[in-house]
Order: sequence, then structure tokens, then C-alpha cells
Amino acid sequence: MTKELEEICADQCGGTVKEVIAGIKKTMIDEETAAGIADIFKALGDPTRVKIIYALLQKELCVHDITVILDMGQSAISHQLRYLRNLRIVKRRKEGKTVFYSLDDLHIELIFKETLQHVKHQ
Repeated sequence: MTKELEEICADQCGGTVKEVIAGIKKTMIDEETAAGIADIFKALGDPTRVKIIYALLQKELCVHDITVILDMGQSAISHQLRYLRNLRIVKRRKEGKTVFYSLDDLHIELIFKETLQHVKHQ
């Protein structure tokens, strides 16, 4: 931050103790981690993907089941599942010719449930 900008900030907000700012800066997440978190929120930014995640929160499902639940075509669902799988939000398990999808881990479930609770909170 330039000295001039620091002075403007100090005049307007009083600023924060420099040690506090230095401590936060020292522990700031790196670019790769920030991008990974942003990618998760981008995935949750699509209503179709949110519905898929919600359905998988209830039970492990095959692609056919998801297409019936969401009333969408198989190629559209497969495309979204591939996107979610690449972000490690969902995982797949093959049984014969059938592929079943489920949430990748408890973290995803917790993020989703907390977000859902926040949205429904009045």
C-alpha cells in the first residue's frame, strides 16, 4: 500500500494495529488454495449442480435415477457429474455396467448442509 493511500485510510477509518495486519498477512492462504475454494463455490453457483448434490445427499444414485429426478437428459447430467467429479465433489462407483454417484466426502456434505441452512434461515 502506498504511503498516500495509507494516510487516506488512516484518516477515514483509523486503521488496524499494524501487528494484527502483519499476522493476518503472514497466515494468508496461497493463490492455489484460494482458487480451489473459489472453484467449489463456482460449482455451487449452478442450480442444476446444486440439485444433483442435494439428490446425492439423500442417497447414492445412478445417472438414470438423477435424470428422472431432475427431469433432464442423460448427456446434460453426465456433463455436470463430470464437472463435479473433477472438483472432487462427487465420486463414482461402478457395478457391472452401472455407475453410481455419491458425495465425495463428509466435507462436501457439511458445506452443502450449512449453506442450505443459511439460505433457509430467516
